[in-house]
Amino acid sequence: MASVSSDDVQRVFIQAILSRAIVSRNLAQILWEKSIDAVNAAKPELELRLPTGRDAWDEFVTKINRSLDSLDLEFRHLHDENSGTQMYALVNRKGDEIAQMATEYTAAEIAFFKAIVELIMLAPRHSFSVSSTAALREVSAIRPKTNMSKSQAEAVLGSFVAQKWLTKSKRGRYSLSTRSLLELSPYLKTTYPEELIECTICLEIITRGVACLRENCKTWMHRHCFTNFRRRQNSCPTCRIDWPENHTDKAFVPIGEGAAREGDDAKRWSRNAASDDDEDDDDDDDDEDEPDNTQSQSQSQSQPQPKARRAQRTKKTNVVQDDIDIDEEEDAEPVKKEKAPARRSTRR
Repeated sequence: MASVSSDDVQRVFIQAILSRAIVSRNLAQILWEKSIDAVNAAKPELELRLPTGRDAWDEFVTKINRSLDSLDLEFRHLHDENSGTQMYALVNRKGDEIAQMATEYTAAEIAFFKAIVELIMLAPRHSFSVSSTAALREVSAIRPKTNMSKSQAEAVLGSFVAQKWLTKSKRGRYSLSTRSLLELSPYLKTTYPEELIECTICLEIITRGVACLRENCKTWMHRHCFTNFRRRQNSCPTCRIDWPENHTDKAFVPIGEGAAREGDDAKRWSRNAASDDDEDDDDDDDDEDEPDNTQSQSQSQSQPQPKARRAQRTKKTNVVQDDIDIDEEEDAEPVKKEKAPARRSTRR
């Protein structure tokens, strides 16, 4: 039997993370403590103790990432867009063909996922979501790569949600999950640089939130970032217009599913089509009776593009499991961190 050492704390901790895909900071710290207890149980003479102090957790994460560096993996965090909870996951930093093939999904299923990601990223008015009807329609768009039936596609979509790659709302619309935003961040930034936007407050990717009420202002915020920022300042950090007290105020422009309109999913969006549609919306607001001269151009430019982009996937390296069980515990209340205001200089 291999000798037990203090280094086994990291190994047991990584095994616990692999079995959960994505965890909150609070749960990750609980798993860290449980990993120490497990190693102590295997070799009591080690007498390991949970480090205390403000920087103890950050030092442990640094040590974990140092051990994962040779595998091109990273234990990375991102804030949940809805709650603001700090979430952690093991992220594959390498997006080559070998890494992409090392996944539980088939090539056809990966192509299906890539097509859905493209629909979400190209959705008009920063709605960053797609209906179930439009998502299922993508099966025909990726042919002849796959002969996937509609029922099979529905099952695969359910798997994407179950594995926390996508989220599905009560309205039946799909959007990117926190896990996808974490693991696919490099891919999204390089593939969709014009469509991707970042929160002005925390500088993380934003697909759910609100935009400043002033037209053409370049401020986008997660709702939790707005709440924290509004406690300290009552005006926009970019244009200085006074803000309402609550992000639910109708004066704010929604980002995410709230920005979706009926008929958005009637056609498959391309970059040119999405851009033209934004211009058409402005014209319609000025004069609803005026003929839409750009509609035919938008429709002609929105023909399906058969070539989808490859989304990054993560290969979870198998770690030898000792006869040590770690009980999963309930997640504690999230700890929100306030971010200093920052400025964004680009807008789609």
